[in-house]
Amino acid sequence: MIGLSRRDLRSLQLAALTDRNGAVEQVRVRVLPDGRMTRRDAARYLGVAEKTLAMWQLMGKGPRMVKVGGRVFYFRCDLDAFVRGGEGA
Repeated sequence: MIGLSRRDLRSLQLAALTDRNGAVEQVRVRVLPDGRMTRRDAARYLGVAEKTLAMWQLMGKGPRMVKVGGRVFYFRCDLDAFVRGGEGA
């Protein structure tokens, strides 16, 4: 999945979130008041595995992340920018 373009990634996300009738499934994630998400919630938000985000981090790819107290967080605005192909990619 690492070799996919952002457009391909977005297509896969939409395909994974639609049912047989084409309805989009709602994904529930926990967003902290300052806009941060844990890696688990960020992965769910993007429609990828947690391990994919971890591998992207090791390779210097993917959305921008921050560490707070040793824990990894992603900001929702950075995830949205990554999907759109803007900054944070």
